[in-house]
Amino acid sequence: MRFAAAALIAVLSFSASAKETVRIAFVGPLTGGNSAIGLGGRNSADLAVRLRNADGKSKHQYELVVLDDECKPDAGVQMATKAGSDRTIVAGVTHYCSVVAMATVDTYHRFALPVIVWGAVLPDITYANDFKEIHRVNGTMINQNETNAKFMSERGFRKVAVIHDTTDYGKGHNKYFSQFFQKAGGQIIATFGVTADQQDFTAELTQIKAQNPEALYFGGLTPIGVRVRAQMDKLGLKAQFDGTSGIVNDDFIKALGPLAEGALAFREGAPAEKLPGGRKFLEDYNKQGYSNPPEAYGPFAYAAAELLMDAIDKVGPDRKKIVKELANVTDRDSIVGKITFDDHGQNTVPAITRYVVQDGKWVTWEESEYAAGKRKLTNGK
Repeated sequence: MRFAAAALIAVLSFSASAKETVRIAFVGPLTGGNSAIGLGGRNSADLAVRLRNADGKSKHQYELVVLDDECKPDAGVQMATKAGSDRTIVAGVTHYCSVVAMATVDTYHRFALPVIVWGAVLPDITYANDFKEIHRVNGTMINQNETNAKFMSERGFRKVAVIHDTTDYGKGHNKYFSQFFQKAGGQIIATFGVTADQQDFTAELTQIKAQNPEALYFGGLTPIGVRVRAQMDKLGLKAQFDGTSGIVNDDFIKALGPLAEGALAFREGAPAEKLPGGRKFLEDYNKQGYSNPPEAYGPFAYAAAELLMDAIDKVGPDRKKIVKELANVTDRDSIVGKITFDDHGQNTVPAITRYVVQDGKWVTWEESEYAAGKRKLTNGK
């Protein structure tokens, strides 16, 4: 009897260890000015893998291959090529920076590697080509900017200046915000494109100040946004700072301190604790002892990893079969809400949350003292 029990344990142990190891890639900015978001995304994808491996029902043992795209197109293409050419990697959770995500779609298509974008918002990533390998769980900048323009218009802002970076990401934000704001009756009084490495914005901000705008709309990521906002203060430009999802992270506030107070931004999804599975996600995340928070897009990276592993468990670690299975994702429950991919792989049901910085934290507009009338935005709106 004792021998039989020992034999059974040995068989079960062998069965567990005999699971095929399947590798999926995570690609995001792990170094540079956007690393906080990238590290939060990496940790969140890692959490999904850890939980799946701890679940005895999974058919496979998963391994996450972590790659740093540095938020740079060239580095992104190198990492995409590395993942795509490695036949042991069957899928990827990819990219926060739109300029990188856009630069890599051809590479993923060429290698037939199915990927799910977890943070980049440029519409062209999913819509410019009919690449069946490319999917995205978060919404696009079109959704963001329609909400943003309506919000600003409803609060009486009529004259807005724009500074955006000259990547596709920044140009896209400028295009959609300006389009929606003017449609709502607002006026764009000045528009300036700036490079990602530009340090001094004195010339642009001096010209903007002369036109006395009520708000400055910023289309770009945290490093430039911090410099623009700080230099606005030095020049005495008293205009409401209105940003995109690219600044919704702790680093923006840490870098600016009190100058971040009252900044606005708009992002897909909701704070993690308000998401359908958010509280459990945060509980599991904190148990792992990660040194960085999940940040704004961590839940999307988690949801993307889960979708990929669900597909692999169902059809096996075969790239073509995974692509075909992802095309069938409809009304799927996830921690970021229902996910339905359209025929371009784009999630069709994104929700947009309005944020404002209050007392050193990003809080939802509805829960802020600004919404309650206890504090006022710049220019008293």
